[in-house]
Amino acid sequence: MFQANSAYWSARYKKGETGWDLNTPSPAIKHYLDHLKHKELSILIPGAGYGHEVAYAFENGFKDVYYLDFSKKAVEGCVERYPSLPKTHIICEDFFDLTMNVDVIIEQTFFCAIPPEKRMAYVQKASELLTQNGKLVGVLFNRQFEVNPPFGGSKQEYQRLFKAYFHINCLENCQLSIAPRKNTELWIECTKKKQ
Repeated sequence: MFQANSAYWSARYKKGETGWDLNTPSPAIKHYLDHLKHKELSILIPGAGYGHEVAYAFENGFKDVYYLDFSKKAVEGCVERYPSLPKTHIICEDFFDLTMNVDVIIEQTFFCAIPPEKRMAYVQKASELLTQNGKLVGVLFNRQFEVNPPFGGSKQEYQRLFKAYFHINCLENCQLSIAPRKNTELWIECTKKKQ
């Protein structure tokens, strides 16, 4: 069974095996941030890798954005690329050990790196980290992969998983996927249920 530990991911970064990295913010996330009017919202981006989306958010007026990755190599790469990011907002920790509250969690190639048997734990943890009426938004794969990770998934699976802790406001084909991922991604927006 695949073990999603920091050493594995740091080795991938060290070897340059980062096929998930777009070298720019995800177009769908960029679009979401461009249309988010409340710049004071606190935002967490887990599994943020080189931090393109985090840097984009800061560059566009968001001040309470948190980068999270448990790979030290990913964190080093982020700091190297974006030295102006506030160090207090760069967290090198396991998502499942995190203790904080945010208004929004942005999902971009983190969920697909988690083994399927831990997916419900991810959904529960995301709910715990969010403030009342907090939102989880982002991109999820709508396909399977022969080699894992990434671990694929389907709309039906996501509906089943997320409905336990969230109201699903949108789960549709992503219109802003990059060309190689066209028609293989879903855009999700959901609101934390009252617990």
